[in-house]
Amino acid sequence: MSYYDRALEMKDELIANRRYLHENAEVGLTLPRTRAYVEEKLREYGIEPQRCGEGVTGLIGKGGKVLLLRADMDALAMPEESGLPFASKDPNAAHCCGHDMHATMLLGAAKLLKEHENELKGTVKLMFQPSEETLTGSRNMLEHGILENPKVDAALAYHVGPGQLPIGMFMYNANSTMMFSNNDLHIRVRGKGGHGAMPQNCVDPISVGAHIVVALQEIISREMDPKASCVITIGSFHAGTALNVIPEEAVLDGTLRADTKEAQKQLVKRVREVAEATAKVYGAEAEVEITDGAPPLICDKETTEEFVGYMRELAIPGTMEQPDVAASASEDFACIAEQVPSAFMYVSAGFMDERGVASAHNPKVQFNEEVLPRGAAYLAHCAEQWLKRHGNKH
Repeated sequence: MSYYDRALEMKDELIANRRYLHENAEVGLTLPRTRAYVEEKLREYGIEPQRCGEGVTGLIGKGGKVLLLRADMDALAMPEESGLPFASKDPNAAHCCGHDMHATMLLGAAKLLKEHENELKGTVKLMFQPSEETLTGSRNMLEHGILENPKVDAALAYHVGPGQLPIGMFMYNANSTMMFSNNDLHIRVRGKGGHGAMPQNCVDPISVGAHIVVALQEIISREMDPKASCVITIGSFHAGTALNVIPEEAVLDGTLRADTKEAQKQLVKRVREVAEATAKVYGAEAEVEITDGAPPLICDKETTEEFVGYMRELAIPGTMEQPDVAASASEDFACIAEQVPSAFMYVSAGFMDERGVASAHNPKVQFNEEVLPRGAAYLAHCAEQWLKRHGNKH
């Protein structure tokens, strides 16, 4: 029996796991209910879970080469409007990105692999990660040794893709950047407040902030290599409380994205310089904070092509491939991919009818649970085959 056939037998269990996680969505680095549920299921499958920072890990197999299988499990800080009977019970947390699907697929793969543990030619290490949405969960688990004891040799992760996509499609990029870097930007402009009718006695932080927004776009249009793909977006601009008062401060928040580490480094440097200099020109001060964020996600070519080959072997009906996919969104699996040869792929979880109208991060988005057996089988089969090929190499 193939891993896919066995996963189909487990379909009801996979759906039940997914719906529990979906209904009990949690946000951020600390996910007590989610983590407890994952640990409970792993024990049920005969796998002893271990804490790794705020995440959960576990081992299947004994000795040899080590393949890491990773799934994120945090939700977005937003409401859900899907209308599903198992919608999130928390009005401020919703699995509108599909991380509940990822955790479910990895739980399924863990059960499949445990059933075949004696046949594995090495070790599978599980990584159930919090806080991908804030790009801090991967670093948290790295800081607590997820790639050590035993040392990880390669890694694989999947992300589901909703929308009007047919079930069976999987997308990857073995040749270039798959997803952009990310840095959060926070600018506090300090001016001099006063009466709105007497601007000559003030330093207006709103006006200064507006000039900063415009000046930052000049970095993209006039400083970055046109061949590079970069984004500077100011998504939040807050200042003032009264129509006839010039406030003391304005606060701008945004995001920086780039498709190469070199462009990311240049963006971070120039955004700081331009914001501070622009504020100074108008007599204000700018305090600029930029997070470390995540690097661009660049998958290892050989590792990616190897896993794609294993996925073809399963010969699941309706499978379609889409290579060379790239997106300007970000993914903190990139922190893993910086350190070990890694592959990251999208698997379609969409609907071709009205259920597929909404995209990820939309409160009305829906994910097709038909992908769950596919994802679990892909993870398990890829792990077994990778260990079979690499397990005897030293």
